[in-house]
Amino acid sequence: MNKTNTSWTQSLANLGPRFLPFADAASEDLPLSRLLRLSLFQISVGMAMVMLVGTLNRVMIVELKVSATLVSFMVALPLLIAPLRALIGFRSDNHRSQLGWRRVPYIWMGSLLQFGGFSIMPFALLVLAGAGQSSQAPAWVGQVGAAGAFLLVGLGMHTVQTAGLALATDLAPPERQPQVVGLMYVMQLIGMIGSALMLGYLLHDYSPGQLIRVVQAVAVTTLVLNVIALWKQEPRSRLRKPGTPIEHSFAQAWQLFCQGPNTVRRLLAVGLGTMAFTMEDVLLEPYGGEILHMSVSSTTLLSATLALGGLLGFAWASRVLGRGGDAYRMSGWGTWIGLPAFAAVMASAPLASPAVFVLGIFLIGLGGGLFAHGTLTASMQLAPPGQIGLAMGAWGAVQATAAGVGMALGGIVRDTVAMVSSPVMGYSAVYLIEILLLALTLWAMGPLMRSAVRPQNNSA
Repeated sequence: MNKTNTSWTQSLANLGPRFLPFADAASEDLPLSRLLRLSLFQISVGMAMVMLVGTLNRVMIVELKVSATLVSFMVALPLLIAPLRALIGFRSDNHRSQLGWRRVPYIWMGSLLQFGGFSIMPFALLVLAGAGQSSQAPAWVGQVGAAGAFLLVGLGMHTVQTAGLALATDLAPPERQPQVVGLMYVMQLIGMIGSALMLGYLLHDYSPGQLIRVVQAVAVTTLVLNVIALWKQEPRSRLRKPGTPIEHSFAQAWQLFCQGPNTVRRLLAVGLGTMAFTMEDVLLEPYGGEILHMSVSSTTLLSATLALGGLLGFAWASRVLGRGGDAYRMSGWGTWIGLPAFAAVMASAPLASPAVFVLGIFLIGLGGGLFAHGTLTASMQLAPPGQIGLAMGAWGAVQATAAGVGMALGGIVRDTVAMVSSPVMGYSAVYLIEILLLALTLWAMGPLMRSAVRPQNNSA
């Protein structure tokens, strides 16, 4: 009987790495159950992103009748925090506390900021819209309250993700770090997809009371998920007690980081590539409806198609990089895939083919997933010793800032060109710029791919 149980258990253990995505990210010291629990912080980040960019964006414009300009400003406010991610990562690298933790205090502080922002957000939005008795309050009260809520959530989200990814890298053995990074971002995508479906269902019958209940439920869920994710994850160290000297200041650490092999060129490639893959984010569904005359239900599935491509891209990249593949070449493959992807999206209009359009969107997700995973893994592997948090923060700062600027420029270019030409030309101009940005990304990455720098395994 014992032999039978042992054989059955061994069969299940062997089944996981073969058929479960990212099951090979686990190791003896970091089992899959612990790794999945840690990844819950990415679920909360994905939920926050959907709430800010998707759900509240629509509720503020449609139900609350807030001007689109003001809404755009509010949604863009968290981007002001993105450049601080490098500083957040550095501080988490060098944090000193009586408990001997360095990542946990930052993830906890970020969680509290998210909780506080979401707690006050529905009331601030109702005041901003002048609903009920709040119509008698000065307009600036709602504006300041809403801006404060969005800033709190944005600061908390960036802090949690930067310190959380650094903690995951600390815990993973060097040979499993690419798979761990891939798993973390897949969990974020899963959190975004699940949150979008759930929030859409809960706010189907909108009312101010329902808005308050849903947003505050998100606040509580964020806190619960992050507490579960953190529980007994980071080991304590006597070397992190208060009074322990810090080796470098932020300016010195940043200078040391920039002196690494091709650091500035790598960050330039991250910015160009991210902007190339995100300028169309807010235009895909309008393009499908306005140009290809797709139904609302059909265009709704476009986000899922893009996410599916991203999931496959992360899975593919994790598998190849986990076997010793070069991170720069992986990023280059993603960039090359983006070129025919945007060409297919452009060609779908003269061909009047929604199928070609959907294929292009899938390839955009696939290429974007490969590119993001490759550049993040390269930044992580080439970080100086003890600067994993700074490396993660620098990558996140450039990536988030470029994504926000790209989406804003996409809308501006589309509207500007459409006014002097036609809607098709407005969209096509954006896709042409993205192809040009991909070409510039390949130019920036050329020396990186040719050098094929051997990854350095740095301990946290």
